[in-house]
Amino acid sequence: MDLFQVLLVIHIAAGFVCLAAGIGAALVRKRKGLHTGFGEIYHAVYVVIFVTSIWMAILHWESSAYLFFIGIFSYGLALFGYVAGKRRRTNWIGRHIGGMLGSYIAIMTAILVVNGHRIPLLNDLPALLLWFIPTIIGTPIIVWIGRKHGSRN
Repeated sequence: MDLFQVLLVIHIAAGFVCLAAGIGAALVRKRKGLHTGFGEIYHAVYVVIFVTSIWMAILHWESSAYLFFIGIFSYGLALFGYVAGKRRRTNWIGRHIGGMLGSYIAIMTAILVVNGHRIPLLNDLPALLLWFIPTIIGTPIIVWIGRKHGSRN
């Protein structure tokens, strides 16, 4: 196995853990304990996803340069949400929700863009649409959750 393949295996494994931790954080009560534990796992594993995506993009720049920029943008959202939750400054809940759910939308977008051609029903959709489906679905969820929890700022 070459370096790219090793990084890809690590990247995929981290992606599964990140998706599970994100769902866990979303489903449990929003307070210290399980929610923050899932959040710490989510952030730590997102760092792994970020580093491996950057490294893989550099190794296969001609075909994967876009992964470099997606990695920076998506981890930027995760970091923004993570730091907002740690610092708890003005409108921290809105920033935390926007950053964390925005990064979840980004990871779902990456999964669909890379694997959509292998997924029944999705493989019939135009490839460009796969870039937008998570945002179309996720943005109203961010707004709804933001309104639900926004009064706690």
